[in-house]
Amino acid sequence: MALKNKSIYAILGILNLSPSSGYDIKKYSDKVLSGFWNENFGHIYPTLKMMLEDGMIEVVSREKNEKKIKYGITEKGKQELEAWLLEETTPQPMRSEFLLKLLFSSSQPREKVIHMLENYKKLHEKNLDKYLGMLKDLEQGNQDISKERVCFVKAVLRRGIISNEAVIRWCDETIEELQRS
Repeated sequence: MALKNKSIYAILGILNLSPSSGYDIKKYSDKVLSGFWNENFGHIYPTLKMMLEDGMIEVVSREKNEKKIKYGITEKGKQELEAWLLEETTPQPMRSEFLLKLLFSSSQPREKVIHMLENYKKLHEKNLDKYLGMLKDLEQGNQDISKERVCFVKAVLRRGIISNEAVIRWCDETIEELQRS
């Protein structure tokens, strides 16, 4: 079975919310999807081209300089997105360079491993702050998000918050354990 380009569905989902340029898609990916999905310009633009050729999206506007093109989802794109949303989700194996390094760090000085854990904890504290800020904005009423979508956005944010809180707690426990042993 050939692997599907899942970026298609991220892009269709974004375009289903609002017509967007490649830059807008990247900006949305960085702001909203970054905790669980990554898109880069080198992948967005070829995917947009392929989706345009397949009739899933269409050009809805161009600026005078022809550089900024806004795309919108077509009926075919909406059908593709809806079909994908109803498919069974295949579990993805977790890949973490950090956990791989930690697993094989027994030969490293404890101070270096603790320092690595402290940096990892700081990264997750930063992510937690970002998600808490996004949740606060959502609860104060974000005009860009329809009432129908609020509970879905909140659910994804809560998952990010709880996950980061768990990683921070795990870092504290692991650092404490390393300091004791």
